[in-house]
Amino acid sequence: MDRTRLQMLLDFLEEEPHNPFNRYALALEYMNIDLYQSKIYFDELLQKQPEYLATYYQAGKLYEELEDMDKAKDIYEKGIQLAQNQQNHFTLRELKNAYQQLLDEEEYG
Repeated sequence: MDRTRLQMLLDFLEEEPHNPFNRYALALEYMNIDLYQSKIYFDELLQKQPEYLATYYQAGKLYEELEDMDKAKDIYEKGIQLAQNQQNHFTLRELKNAYQQLLDEEEYG
């Protein structure tokens, strides 16, 4: 039986629903095929497991792709705060850069 990557990720989520990486991996996989399904998984992560820092950069990028810039900014801001609280300097820099690019894009078009 040949299982697709997507089906494997769905199985992982079913086996370990509280592991944030499983939902995160699914959200990333769906970014390639269905942005709205990806949004569902990112939104679940942001609501149910807001301490999972990796979510914020990718979710912000997704909302940029969906052209919801206010939501993208909000996600980046929350991620920046969380990265500061977790003292994760690499992710903090990544989130600040993405946030600044979004602001520049809005200002200079």
